[in-house]
Amino acid sequence: MSRWLAILPLVVLVGLGLLFGLKSLHRNPQVQPHALVGKPMPDLTLPSLDDGQPVRLRDLTKGGPVLVNFFASWCAPCEVEAPVLMKLKAEGVRIVGVAYEDVPPRGSEDATRVFLTRLGDPYLQRLEDGSGRAGVEFGVTGVPETYLVGADGMVLDKHTGPLEASDAEALARRALTAR
Repeated sequence: MSRWLAILPLVVLVGLGLLFGLKSLHRNPQVQPHALVGKPMPDLTLPSLDDGQPVRLRDLTKGGPVLVNFFASWCAPCEVEAPVLMKLKAEGVRIVGVAYEDVPPRGSEDATRVFLTRLGDPYLQRLEDGSGRAGVEFGVTGVPETYLVGADGMVLDKHTGPLEASDAEALARRALTAR
């Protein structure tokens, strides 16, 4: 009897290993990068970078479609896309910036403000997502990421990585025709 008790933990461990192994064979390990497209934007309220007041993200779509751009002061690709965002702003595209996890030790509110002063501020509204919760709700896999949200709050498109001119033009056309 004591011999069975000695090997019981090993039997349980092997059983759990088989269970998890078989379960993982039937699971799709691929990230669904466009999982939110065609669905309502998460109903989130985030603090404004300007004054800390809560801003309901969905309320920002009442004036028409918006691009929701997740960025960070510590993000080199975000610097690369900054001129493209400024061009979109000049074309009349409404852009909401969400400072994603721009907190110490990598960033800060001040670092975000310096970033926007140095590279230009294309945003209609600047929001903070220090905890990364909004990024999780949107399905952000890294910054920068940009979501096109219609006036009805539906996510129409998503772009992962820095926007290039051709990507920006396609999003701008969709944003301007979705009005």
